[in-house]
Amino acid sequence: MKASEIQDLIKFVAKSGVSEVEIADKDFKITIKTPPYKRGTPIVEFQQTVPATQQPQQVAVASPVVQQQSQVATPPAAPVKAEENNNYIEIKSPMIGTFYRKPAPDKPNFVNIGDDVKNETVVCVIEAMKLFNEIEAEMSGKIVKVLVDDGSPVEYDQPLFLVEPA
Repeated sequence: MKASEIQDLIKFVAKSGVSEVEIADKDFKITIKTPPYKRGTPIVEFQQTVPATQQPQQVAVASPVVQQQSQVATPPAAPVKAEENNNYIEIKSPMIGTFYRKPAPDKPNFVNIGDDVKNETVVCVIEAMKLFNEIEAEMSGKIVKVLVDDGSPVEYDQPLFLVEPA
């Protein structure tokens, strides 16, 4: 099997969503596995069986040629000094999920740094199991810092925002 055929097979498996493919012939065996938690990045194992009279031929598949969407990472903001944190109250995540600052990709953020919030002000949404849960401030004050990047996974009780109480 040629290297180009192997790459085409890797691309096909990545696009099809199949979790594992194994191909065996008299001269070789190829196993392509895609982890269930991250579809589209296959792991390729290649074994070649050779008669004892021949030297094994090394075929290296260093990295599969699979195009993936690149995400532009925003640099982390400078940490707030510990003494400044004492004056602020954290808005924490009430659940595990994915943090979003906007109700939709084409809409503006719920809140920005410097915005005043009240008890019932929605500050973000957290997606959990395909449900979008609105998270309210539950306090009055001014947003001082956003602690989580948009689209990032969050844990239960993880701080999301710092608020200067009113």
